[in-house]
Amino acid sequence: MNDIETLDRDRRLFLKTGVASMTALGLTNTLRAQETPAAAAPSEKLSIGVMGVNGRGGAIVKGMMASGQVDIAYICDVDERAAERVTKIVNEKQSTKTQSVKDFRRILDDKSVDALICAAPNHWHAPATIMACGAGKHVYVEKPCSYTPAEGEMAVAAARKNDRVVQMGTQRRSWPGIVEAVEKIHGGAIGKTLYSRTWYNNRRGPIGFGKPAEIPSWLDWRLWQGPAPDRPFKDNLVHYNWHWHWHWGNGELGNNGVHGLDVARWGMQVDFPNRVTAGGGKYRHEDDQETPDTMMVTYDFADGKTITWEGLSWSPLGPHDSGFGVSFHGTEGSIVIRGSGYTQYDIRNKEVASGTGAGGDKDHFDDFISAVRDGHRTNADIEKAHRSTLLCHLGNIAYRTGSVLHTDPSDGRPQNNDAANQLWSREYAKGWEPTV
Repeated sequence: MNDIETLDRDRRLFLKTGVASMTALGLTNTLRAQETPAAAAPSEKLSIGVMGVNGRGGAIVKGMMASGQVDIAYICDVDERAAERVTKIVNEKQSTKTQSVKDFRRILDDKSVDALICAAPNHWHAPATIMACGAGKHVYVEKPCSYTPAEGEMAVAAARKNDRVVQMGTQRRSWPGIVEAVEKIHGGAIGKTLYSRTWYNNRRGPIGFGKPAEIPSWLDWRLWQGPAPDRPFKDNLVHYNWHWHWHWGNGELGNNGVHGLDVARWGMQVDFPNRVTAGGGKYRHEDDQETPDTMMVTYDFADGKTITWEGLSWSPLGPHDSGFGVSFHGTEGSIVIRGSGYTQYDIRNKEVASGTGAGGDKDHFDDFISAVRDGHRTNADIEKAHRSTLLCHLGNIAYRTGSVLHTDPSDGRPQNNDAANQLWSREYAKGWEPTV
């Protein structure tokens, strides 16, 4: 099951609970994207290029086209099959023809392009963002916004230096029901909020043991790797199982944990932790997955608050009968977020309120497009994105080093831990080192 299918499943679970309609709660300023602009005249549309159109990237293409606010000037993928398929879809629906390219630098060289959409694998997210900002492009980058903490810091610096809009694909920042829940938390509806639990459950099968194989004729393997040092091609990596190899991916914590941790950090109004611990392991399948399939991470913050994440990639039953969720626990009650809405309970676990609203990509895309036009900081601006993504990196670092991370609460950097700091950055393929 992919990420979009999982979100759809969770949304259906949530709607079965009979949650009431969302009430107005002063969301006008927070949800600028809800004021959906009318379809733009052709001369007013943004020109965009989309990098990586397998899976999630293809969905972004369709969503951006549906906005009526963009012209897709380029479709880019190192898989010729995917590029051809999505280019055909675009050209059947869009009056202006899109170009199909293999190297995203072709997009950056075109001064008429306003923005780059990056939905390539994780190891590409920050390098492509940094390069695009340097080329004067705005960026919509899929989660997580970086492969390492150092890359996240550079992506923030590149956006600010070049005065570019950079938005991460954590869509819940723009969902009305989630915004309402967070505003209630910030307004004291459950008292002083001290703890947030996040979870992700799925039923993933084994990936097998990859065998060395001839690189397919339709794939540019070196360009797929890009900034990652070269590794031999194996037959079980492309196009999804790279997530479970440390050389390219960030495991389930970086893959789906970032969605929950972003909402938790937002609701708890915290930035950087001062201590991170992680436990778990790879228990379920005999295969060559390197990342854990069972993982629990605890983040403690200096102001007396804690966030936890639990990920079980092989067991679909999660808390509150949901495979994905976030709960907030305060001195006067709690709020549970599932799907695109929430349920509020008093301190005796009696349901006292609920709310829901639209999910999906539309509002998040509208926020990005309007930000490119007027320059406002988006709901998932790169600085917010980096701080949430950093929680994923710190959890993985704690797990991989088998250590308790004591971190600087001003920037999250591990203190007095050489092994942890070795994982703050990475080695790059020659010529692909990101610079701001």
